[in-house]
Amino acid sequence: MSEIERPVVRPRRLRTTPAMRDLVAETTLRPSQLVLPLFVREGATEPTPISSMPGVVQHSRETLRKAVVEAAEAGIRGVMLFGIPESKDAVGSGATDPEGILNVAIRDVVDEVGDTVVVMSDLCLDEFTDHGHCGVLDAAGRVDNDATLAAYADMALAHAAAGVHLVGPSGMMDGQVAVVRAALDGAGHTDVGILAYGAKYASAFFGPFREAVDSSLQGDRRTYQQDFRNGAEGVREAVLDVEQGADIVMVKPALAYLDVLRQVRDAPELRGIPVAAYNISGEYAMVEAAAAHGWIDREPAILETLTAIRRAGADVILTYWAVEAAGLL
Repeated sequence: MSEIERPVVRPRRLRTTPAMRDLVAETTLRPSQLVLPLFVREGATEPTPISSMPGVVQHSRETLRKAVVEAAEAGIRGVMLFGIPESKDAVGSGATDPEGILNVAIRDVVDEVGDTVVVMSDLCLDEFTDHGHCGVLDAAGRVDNDATLAAYADMALAHAAAGVHLVGPSGMMDGQVAVVRAALDGAGHTDVGILAYGAKYASAFFGPFREAVDSSLQGDRRTYQQDFRNGAEGVREAVLDVEQGADIVMVKPALAYLDVLRQVRDAPELRGIPVAAYNISGEYAMVEAAAAHGWIDREPAILETLTAIRRAGADVILTYWAVEAAGLL
């Protein structure tokens, strides 16, 4: 019997046309999987451009409303709000003031779009403190974990009273999710969910964001944000957050931490838990700068970036390109 000749394997047959490539694509990206982060500045009467993030602005309350409506019309199903107060103090009191900019902005947005968009809020003190740290400082100038937790609980209640759907504790304090969940449940806000910044790293890629929120930070946040050399630690933190009551866990930044994102997505303890990733300011700025110099093709780079984050395991992506990407899909 003659030897049977083995057929030539040609994987390229499944790449021959756009329709064929779409038919067998392993990863999908939809507008409903994107969340648009938005900045709103107290006292602003018009948008203020952010120089390091071309196309992104600090909104006035009026333009914030318009931006959220635009996002909803584009099919975006979530917005994350950050407030920029006119004045700051050592304890970030503007964060819990019912008339503080973030709480007012939550009310504005919920009034504008109701339940058609998931309204999320950044639950952290860094935008509101004159020292720029994410918590209350002790006498030695260090972030006091437990004093900060009490402030987070009050902030969560203020956001819930304003109508927020998801709070996003992002300060990386030990026990923050448990304290926030207990505060919300104790006040009857059992339907307010928690998007926990489970794996948030002390990253050099946050630079443009600090301009966006007019950060007062001197120094760094390495004593409470995670060390970028550690991956398993990020998974452990995410698991702890779910054990404490988180409904969604997030990896931030995204691109330099796709390995952590995949480990979080694959962790047995997190099976069935939605996983988010934040395509942060520095990642956005790199693409925009390279495109402005003609070094890369901008729109394909945007879609490739976001699809890579999805492929690594993100169910939800926070990105400043959300509305534009929705129009490209």
